[in-house]
Amino acid sequence: MTEPTLYDLRRDAAWITLNQPEKRNALSAEIVAGLAAHLQTAIADDRVRVIVLTGAGAAFCAGADLKSGGVSPGSDAENPFVTVLKTIWEAPKPVIGRINGHAFGGGIGLAAACDISVAADSAMFSFSEVRVGVIPAMISVVVIPKLGIHKTMWLFLTGERFSAQRAAELGLVHRAVPAADLDPAVEDVIGMIRLGGPNAIREAKQLVRRVPELSMDEAFRYTTKKIGELFAGDEAAEGMLAFLEKRKPKWADE
Repeated sequence: MTEPTLYDLRRDAAWITLNQPEKRNALSAEIVAGLAAHLQTAIADDRVRVIVLTGAGAAFCAGADLKSGGVSPGSDAENPFVTVLKTIWEAPKPVIGRINGHAFGGGIGLAAACDISVAADSAMFSFSEVRVGVIPAMISVVVIPKLGIHKTMWLFLTGERFSAQRAAELGLVHRAVPAADLDPAVEDVIGMIRLGGPNAIREAKQLVRRVPELSMDEAFRYTTKKIGELFAGDEAAEGMLAFLEKRKPKWADE
């Protein structure tokens, strides 16, 4: 039986692939469970510096698997897809979305939860939930911070399909590139992340996630404390010494 999600460690990057192309990688219980498990594996592996999320076949993710009934939370438990979105959003390692094809509904939620997303310019996007009588409920939590209320309102209410280039213009993804250039573009992002200190990368992601939630005074207290901690650390000492000696820091030579 084909695994619904695949895990592949490529150097220091963990690639997680939604692997039911015949169903356009729709979010079945099996896909979501596999995604959750592989994310935890990547987070726990000290060799992994970055996580890449992508899909097999022509689509990235078509959203909920309506034929199987989607993903049910069961009793009062947290919905498994919510757990996945939170894990991506809060992961201590950067998560890159390699959006290889069409992304609808929950598939856009996955792309929005990722820290950086690069899409093939042939991909199409749509928050199509209203057209089947429901709403993009859970994914709104990660989509609205990316798009803002004004743009989200239009897309949620109309269900309009839009291109990868439009997704980049809206701020939903960072880049839209020709499909043939997708892997080089993702590798370029991974290469840039490798140049940063592992601890600094982790803290920079948390900085972006946390500061908007704080008042100005709380944000200044938090950031002042963090920069003091980082300046006093071994990683910063190595980074600044490498700069003075005009060489790459040790982590960049790995």
